Amino acid sequence: MRVDLKQNEMVVKAGNSNRFWEDGLIEGKFIVTNQRIYFKAFNGHEGKFDLEVTPEQLREVHFFNTGFFSRDGLNLILKSGEQHRFRVKKRNDFGELINKMY
Repeated sequence: MRVDLKQNEMVVKAGNSNRFWEDGLIEGKFIVTNQRIYFKAFNGHEGKFDLEVTPEQLREVHFFNTGFFSRDGLNLILKSGEQHRFRVKKRNDFGELINKMY
C-alpha cells in the first residue's frame, strides 16, 4: 500500500480500519494527514474503495457504536450529502484530529 502525499503533507495518525460498504466491510488503512483524510483498501480491493477527503469537503464528523459495546464508529458527512462510515480504534483521537482540520 502506498499513499502519494502532496508537498508539505505529513501523516499525523494512521491505523487499521474497516469501511462500511453496502452490506459488508472493506478492510483497509485509515490515514489522517495535516491536509486530508485517506482510506486505502486491502485484500484485493485496492483502488476500488479508496477514498480521499479534504477539509473543504467535510460538513460534520459523527461517532456511532458499531455494536452494543463497540464504540468505534466514525461517520464522515460531506457537504455533498455523502456519508462514509468507518470502524476505527481510538475513534476519539481520530475525530479530534479531523475536527481541527475544518
